[in-house]
Amino acid sequence: MTLIKSISGIRGTIGGKASKGLTPTDIVRYVSAYAAFIKESRNQSRIKIVTGRDGRISGEMVSRLASGTLMGMGVDVIECDLSTTPTIEMAVMHHKADGGIIFTASHNPKQWNALKLLNHKGEFLSAKDGERVLEIAESDDVEFAEVDHLGKLSKDSNAIERHIQAILNHPLVDTNAIKESKFKLAVDAVNSTGGIAIPALLRALGVTEIEELYTEVTGEFPHNPEPLPEHLSELSALVQKKQCDFGIVVDPDVDRLAFVCEDGSMFGEEYTLVAVADYVLQHKKGNTVSNLSSSRALRDLTRSHGGEYIASAVGEVNVVTAMKANNAVIGGEGNGGIIVPELHYGRDALIGIALFLSHFAKMGVKASEMRDSYPPYIIVKQKMDLPETLNVKALLTAMESNFSTEQITTIDGLKVDFETGWVHLRASNTEPIIRVYAESKNREEAEALAAMVKSKAELLIDTLVK
Repeated sequence: MTLIKSISGIRGTIGGKASKGLTPTDIVRYVSAYAAFIKESRNQSRIKIVTGRDGRISGEMVSRLASGTLMGMGVDVIECDLSTTPTIEMAVMHHKADGGIIFTASHNPKQWNALKLLNHKGEFLSAKDGERVLEIAESDDVEFAEVDHLGKLSKDSNAIERHIQAILNHPLVDTNAIKESKFKLAVDAVNSTGGIAIPALLRALGVTEIEELYTEVTGEFPHNPEPLPEHLSELSALVQKKQCDFGIVVDPDVDRLAFVCEDGSMFGEEYTLVAVADYVLQHKKGNTVSNLSSSRALRDLTRSHGGEYIASAVGEVNVVTAMKANNAVIGGEGNGGIIVPELHYGRDALIGIALFLSHFAKMGVKASEMRDSYPPYIIVKQKMDLPETLNVKALLTAMESNFSTEQITTIDGLKVDFETGWVHLRASNTEPIIRVYAESKNREEAEALAAMVKSKAELLIDTLVK
């Protein structure tokens, strides 16, 4: 059993002993700590929290425990029940709530669940705020409400409908062009809440031919729910068999988005953001942001449109901070996360689908041809096991001297930019490994860059652990 307590939320496997997994005891502890933090930060004794969940088997149990805990803290709860992460982020703003919790472990397997914590803007807590929640939880310094001051529970069954309407109202979403194109699309929603939201969105956009794969909300994920190429063979086959224009796949909480081309090939998670950014930048000049581990393709594209590209530390909250600081018109992460600031500052597969479809309709080409129109890059993702006694910070600092003639970035681990590509090394927060990401124009060059950097790191490790 596993319980991971971090500034971005509480994630764990269901069951087991308290503090060893995401048990009812742990849910109560961290939800009450979060409620205490919101009261403290908002300087209010009576607050309002919006909640929602993905389609996981444990979702109803976790949600009911959390609602009862919040009510016990004197918090008024607005339950959206089965929903998506971006929908709850928008619901927090709609209800002018003081915060929100999404019960989802994102792309993790079905035995996992998590508490994703939002502030009153519908955005993930900052590192400082997340640390404060953990501090309160560890101290058990919470005070529950007396009987006359218990919170009230209400339901919001229209959150997804409002979310879709907001997308339809976005000025760059061209429903007429989409409808006239008469697309035939396939959807893999991995038996989670994308099965509710995506077909409804597509129909609202004027798409009438939809081949649905795993759109029943059972929480029984039919394959690994992370939308990576190796998990999408069935969608690829369906797209080709039914002669679809392309396929759409999301993760269980619908904040990551990937596409499969008409020939069954992968459009590529990294290029979801690139394609949507291309469309946005054609209509609205400005800057873009993605994290350090995302493809150079967005940088190249942004510069071709006359904008400035900014790289942030990894993590949605870091991308959002950089977007605000640089007035970015579009941003996100290379894992298929799209952030459109006019809608809200959160990764949102639904607005990503609508903007991609608008772009696709106007280009009038095949999905594979659209993909080929963008700068060609290949990312390889590897890792290095580390001795548990190793000082990782000392290793990364020592690594810098090996690349003094190259562009170095140290805001999140160590990134080395070469003329032909880059390598990014980041320490894991949960296990003794370093993640090694490398990118170049082809796989062989990317793997060679990764191997070269790993070789230098291994020599330094031998020196540092002696």
